[in-house]
Amino acid sequence: MLTVLFTTGLPITAIMVPVYGLFVQLNLIDTYAGTILFMATTALPIAIWLTKNFMDAVPIELEEAAWTDGASPMQALRTIVMPLMWPGLSVVAIYTFINLWGNFFVPFVLLLSNENLPASVSIFTFFSQYGSVIYGQLAAYSLIYSLPALLLYLVLSRRLGGAFAFGGAVKG
Repeated sequence: MLTVLFTTGLPITAIMVPVYGLFVQLNLIDTYAGTILFMATTALPIAIWLTKNFMDAVPIELEEAAWTDGASPMQALRTIVMPLMWPGLSVVAIYTFINLWGNFFVPFVLLLSNENLPASVSIFTFFSQYGSVIYGQLAAYSLIYSLPALLLYLVLSRRLGGAFAFGGAVKG
């Protein structure tokens, strides 16, 4: 777990030059697949770390009680642990999505053609393409750009309501 934690502290800018060279060799430059693969790989350590902390917060006694009642380990995971982890998994999903959705640097380096640029990089064109900032279009685009993160939060917010409300589930 310390290795996973260490990889979260490594700045993306420190590894972009070798990644760019590797992507050129693998012919992944200016492809969605390569960019998605790299962004998912860089988001994985923090998602694993957060998920592990949420999983450690679920008392093992609840799983043991399910095993005592005849549940298999997979049934205990599916029926006891996962419902208790939904708030944590929702937080990890929202946090990861917002970090990846707002990432400017990686798509800016790995995607070269204008038609492949995501919204986080396209918003940059409002500042550089026309010589002066077009505030009306920038404001409208920014509002539309923020909608997916807001909708994800609204969809998952029901899962966040009962976060770790199992304090009375374990005696002692």
